[in-house]
Amino acid sequence: MQKIIPHLWFDKEARAAAEFYTSVFDNSKINFINLIPDTPSGDAEIVGFQIMGYDFMAISAGPFFKINPSISFHARCRTVAEVNQIWEKLSAGGTVMMELGEYPFSKRYGWIQDKFGVSWQVIYTEGDFQQRIMPALMFVGDVCGKAEEAIGFYTSVFKNTKSEVLARYEKGEEPDREGTVKYAQFILDGQEFGAMDSGWTHDFGFNEAISLIVNCNGQKEIDYFWDKLSAVPEAEQCGWVKDKFGVSWQIIPANMGELIGKNPEKTTPVMLKMKKIIIADLEKAGAAR
Repeated sequence: MQKIIPHLWFDKEARAAAEFYTSVFDNSKINFINLIPDTPSGDAEIVGFQIMGYDFMAISAGPFFKINPSISFHARCRTVAEVNQIWEKLSAGGTVMMELGEYPFSKRYGWIQDKFGVSWQVIYTEGDFQQRIMPALMFVGDVCGKAEEAIGFYTSVFKNTKSEVLARYEKGEEPDREGTVKYAQFILDGQEFGAMDSGWTHDFGFNEAISLIVNCNGQKEIDYFWDKLSAVPEAEQCGWVKDKFGVSWQIIPANMGELIGKNPEKTTPVMLKMKKIIIADLEKAGAAR
């Protein structure tokens, strides 16, 4: 099971978005569609799907959060033709952030926000790579200039990590501050991520619309990640936490679906009242008659 899974929050579009993405990218599929009834947002539809073999989750749970480019996704392509094909499909109803073309770092690259608001950096990548989708975090506003600190923090929390700053801003690239991160890559539990600072004025930042699920093996691991990542007590709810950089995480048991699914009429209300997920309480609710 993928340790860290991006989670997309939509008003009502989770299923439509998943169906769209699985039509755009190869090696993609919808894994499941479940309904959680009677949440504070009403009946919430949850969709699990894969894009290029990389797991995602999405939820339709009301218009409370808006997806923005602070977290985007690199779609790494092995040919220029594949870049062009994906770009054409994503362009329908989308907004171009960086025009498709040749750049110093790639022969074919473009950055687009699709019709559902999700941002994709479609890039021709040479060399050997396995992970074709890579989440990328952009540090803006109050956290601009903290990308390197954040990478250091995340790699201290997770196992099987590595990091490398590939480029820094130089003098004359204002408003980006000299020495801050122009682009970096890091690995958490074997999964690749990207990061950058941006000193330009943006009307967005990290929020709950895109969070990162951490699938935990048992209560001890839930307790560990909760203690390490939670920095905003008022954001704690149903396994959700917000770290000191504003990034949202969901700290949940890897078998969450099974725990809830055993007796959803009992387990769902118990789960919705939790801050940190307590596995024993869900098991007790699941066994209730």
